[in-house]
Amino acid sequence: MRRALAILFGDGFRVFFLAAGLFGVLSMLVWEMWLFDPAPDLPFAALPHLWHGHEMVFGYATAALGGFLLTAVPGWVRSAPHVFVSLSFSLWFGGRVAVWFAADLPAFAVALVDLSFLLLLFAGIAAREIKRPKGQNRVFLACLAAIWLGNLLVHLEWMGVTDDTAGRGLRLGILAFCALIAVLGGRVAPGFTRNAMKRADVPPARWPRSPNHTERPALALLGVLPVALLIGLPDDLLGVLALVAGALQLVRLAQWHPLWTWRMPILWALHLGVGMLGAGLVLWGLALLGLGDEVAALHVLGIGAIGGMTLAVMSRAILGHTGRPQIAPGPVALAYGLVAGAALLRWFGAAVAGAWYLPLMLGAGSLWIAAFGLFTIALGPTIFAQRAARPREGTGL
Repeated sequence: MRRALAILFGDGFRVFFLAAGLFGVLSMLVWEMWLFDPAPDLPFAALPHLWHGHEMVFGYATAALGGFLLTAVPGWVRSAPHVFVSLSFSLWFGGRVAVWFAADLPAFAVALVDLSFLLLLFAGIAAREIKRPKGQNRVFLACLAAIWLGNLLVHLEWMGVTDDTAGRGLRLGILAFCALIAVLGGRVAPGFTRNAMKRADVPPARWPRSPNHTERPALALLGVLPVALLIGLPDDLLGVLALVAGALQLVRLAQWHPLWTWRMPILWALHLGVGMLGAGLVLWGLALLGLGDEVAALHVLGIGAIGGMTLAVMSRAILGHTGRPQIAPGPVALAYGLVAGAALLRWFGAAVAGAWYLPLMLGAGSLWIAAFGLFTIALGPTIFAQRAARPREGTGL
């Protein structure tokens, strides 16, 4: 047991990616059970739909982000890494417990515990950035700050300090994650696809391209959207920005030749995540302009883009950092498709509404549960495994 715990807390990706998989299943099970049979005596203080939204964005997604950052920023914790990883995980887990039992705890204490985790990550990266400045770290810091601010806006309403900031906070958190996906997706999806094409002797003329005239406006708009939301830009202007931002994501994706990767799930999952990002932004923009359901569009971003991309990156990182071949096991490859199916089913459920609304909602949640259950079962043993002594292509981080 001691050896297993030493391995689990020896690397940030191990404990946090395991936590993300388990929490992705458990938190969705709670939401599904409430949808099927609404219970008034749940222990959290927030309305069930707000608890669900908060825990998906600031619970599941921040666990995946924590594991990524603790692995992707090398050397930021040189002494006692087990202690830092353990402290980070304790703060994340403490936030989940505090929010769950919020009805019996002071709202300020709940906020303090839940907001501490991202502050610790921010401080760790900021310290690293001061010693060795790097542009990538500044992107991480900006996204962390926006996600933390979104969480703060939710807690301010829960504490009674504000009246209507929770919805904006959830949207800010989603958009901050979307900006991070746009930046990282623009590195890993074309980069690893290019490497695979080289090994397959594909002519350079067919390799993925990322021209500046596409990349710069695509990334700039994803940086502008959270700010525009925060300052209260009118919905019609925000909708136009989201439409253009989504269209640019789809244009850049088309230049990476995603169809070439169809035989390699570990690759096409990255492309699918960026595709869901583009589609979700387009749908959200249309909804803000009065065409479609906004909450459904946000679920395409939350489930398809954030859920899909984190699942792809987590699985790739687990395999890469434990020295395993970069080949997604069959259950994990199936999980990639199930998450995309959950996003589409959730969006379609809002579109058809009527008597089919609840069954489709439950169906979407079931697909999510199945996806993260498969991920956890398939890669859980690898998380506890020692690193294999073999060469590898890359980790995805």
